[in-house]
Amino acid sequence: MSLTEQDFAALAEVAVRVGVNLQPGQRLSVNASILHAPTVRAVAQAAYRAGARDVRVDFHDEGFDRLRLIEAPEEGLREFPQWLADGMKHEVKAGTAFLSIIGSDPDLLAGVPAGRIAMSLKARQEAMGTFRLYQRRAWSIIAAPSPAWAAKVFPGKPAEIAMDLLWQAMQKACRVDGTDPVGAWHTHVQGLQARARWLDELQIARLHYLSSSADLEIALPPTHQWVTSGQSRSVGYPTSPNIPTEEIFTAPLRTGVNGTVKSTKPLSHAGQLIEGIAFTFKDGRIVSYAAARGQEALREVIETDQGSHFLGEVALVPIDSPISLSGILYYNTLFDEKASCHLAIGSSSRNALTDGSEVHTDQDLLRKGANASITHVDFMIGSHDLTIDADTTDGQSVPIFRQGTWASPI
Repeated sequence: MSLTEQDFAALAEVAVRVGVNLQPGQRLSVNASILHAPTVRAVAQAAYRAGARDVRVDFHDEGFDRLRLIEAPEEGLREFPQWLADGMKHEVKAGTAFLSIIGSDPDLLAGVPAGRIAMSLKARQEAMGTFRLYQRRAWSIIAAPSPAWAAKVFPGKPAEIAMDLLWQAMQKACRVDGTDPVGAWHTHVQGLQARARWLDELQIARLHYLSSSADLEIALPPTHQWVTSGQSRSVGYPTSPNIPTEEIFTAPLRTGVNGTVKSTKPLSHAGQLIEGIAFTFKDGRIVSYAAARGQEALREVIETDQGSHFLGEVALVPIDSPISLSGILYYNTLFDEKASCHLAIGSSSRNALTDGSEVHTDQDLLRKGANASITHVDFMIGSHDLTIDADTTDGQSVPIFRQGTWASPI
């Protein structure tokens, strides 16, 4: 199947008008693989029609990315161009909107030593403060299909059929398969926002997770708030950072996580697959961990910095979400985390705090009980037998999830 920019027109429209919510006269910066040039052109057309002042593209090549990680000397992997980091920070200050287009081979870096991958990733994270910068700009992530990704999701299918099946599934998951994709997104977002308001009104102090893979307690900071797509961010207007999305999330109390939990889906991280993850937490800190596959890659994630030994996000997603009901394992966190409740190792979002506007440094996050790190890695824990109960600040116990989905309608 040969996809053109016209095939991606609806997804591009949602990315521009809902994802980054591009404002007239604003610049748009796009990061994408050369495999996704048709999607980039569709996005550029939608952006210019929405009034973009300019669209700038940073293309990369997966083959080169792998080659560099194998062949470059370690001192090279530990470096990141300062001019590039400075340029990005300048664009953030100038109000540029940022869109990433992903969709790489989930096994792209198979066989590459996890330590070398971690060196390069950490150099970029330290130079750019990636996650912290994201919280201060209009940004969004979408995906486009690629042959290697399609082959992973639909093994044994002819290449053209696999691409067709993946693209059809993605269109449905992203709600761009109808006659009014932007309108469909606004309707979907309204439902998520209503659920987030309900959670805020409960004034939850802690959550209790219980399932065949979880026995976990998560306390929440006093000023936490539940966040979802379409809410106004620090840029001053609503955006949808993930296309698709089904999640409602907040920040856990950094020192308030205790118990055990296992992942229920594979984690595709930095071109590596990590499966069968198991964690034990005490007073917030990961005190033991293991993985059935990708143990070294998991170790590198946890050892990124001090903050990567703690959680930064708790997200609720019902097991009957459309992506979950599709039965498709995408081997891509953008989609798989929208089919499952998940947690994230690393930094908290300042948007998950009612007083997040006061957060300007890592120390500010820590003082408010949230977590700070240069990384943020989600892993999935949802299941059909998951029960979640909430203890509220006024002493009530409220059922949140039963059998993997919401315990009550809104």
